[in-house]
Amino acid sequence: MDTQRYLQHIGFTGVARPDLPTLQQLHHRHMLSVPFENLSIIYHQGIQLAPEALFNKVVEHNRGGFCYELNTLFALLLREIGFRVSFISGEIRARDGHFGPPYDHLALRVDLAGQAWLVDVGFGDSFLTPLKIVVAEPQPQTSGTFHLEREGEYYLLERRNGDQRSHAKTLYRFTVQPREPHEFDEMCRFHSTSPQSHFTVSPTCSLLTGTGRVTLSGDRLITTVDGERLERTLAGDAEILAAYREHFGISLDRVPARPAADRS
Repeated sequence: MDTQRYLQHIGFTGVARPDLPTLQQLHHRHMLSVPFENLSIIYHQGIQLAPEALFNKVVEHNRGGFCYELNTLFALLLREIGFRVSFISGEIRARDGHFGPPYDHLALRVDLAGQAWLVDVGFGDSFLTPLKIVVAEPQPQTSGTFHLEREGEYYLLERRNGDQRSHAKTLYRFTVQPREPHEFDEMCRFHSTSPQSHFTVSPTCSLLTGTGRVTLSGDRLITTVDGERLERTLAGDAEILAAYREHFGISLDRVPARPAADRS
């Protein structure tokens, strides 16, 4: 892998060393530069997790991906720099309160100077820099205040958007046991091919910005600037394709298919 090309792609500045400031900058720059998106799934292009395929897609062709792609590629970069990285299994919390099965989400653990860190550039709207894997310690960021709770072998990742009295939303739970990449293959296949996976239903593309976030979901463009949310429906295929180019740097030759309920 061309490490310098990767660093250039995400706009990393300085010397990459296996230390905390480097890890924090790499994480933040990745979130600002590489979108969370499912276009390869919607286009039925298949998900390729081989290192060269991931590098070619994300770095050479300016694309994004979902957790199995983005965190796998980011782990390769971190290891090239000298970080100690492990794959860990997460389980996403559904709206009904239930958690997904093991390997529902791929996240990373980085061990650095006696402290374990949760690293995740493949969840979309979440923490911007790594979180310490410690229980009940508020970790404020501009995207919310995060903290971890413990239930048996699981850590629960929670976010509050206000002060300590505001409601805590559980994003997912995870264990810190190191996993091998192949252990995620079955769930990656499910999420990229099954009609029961929300990733196969409708196209979405989302990217952190310097002032908030921009998301294109079907024909709905959602922008958040300094906490103010604006949503509008794009008028036709040409405007949708232009939005992909303008906001994400992604050039498409046709609009991704949308479910019947979203079509006019």
